[in-house]
Amino acid sequence: MTAYGNGVAADAIEGVTWVKASASDSYANCVEIACLQDGQVAFRNSRFPGGPALVFTCSEMGAFLDGARKGEFDRMIGQN
Repeated sequence: MTAYGNGVAADAIEGVTWVKASASDSYANCVEIACLQDGQVAFRNSRFPGGPALVFTCSEMGAFLDGARKGEFDRMIGQN
């Protein structure tokens, strides 16, 4: 099993399915995520699918999702 770290080229991560939110716009301006074989989660920018990916543990993802559900990051969206 290959271990991937932050900054790995997203297109070098093999055997995963990248998932994009259904709310993504037609210009592909979205974040895509993939579950890695070791249980971690990778994120990439859908506009640059071969660019660097950020890799997080399940615990890190759980903390992020908990904060998102509680609205802790709402102030970061919708500001141009």
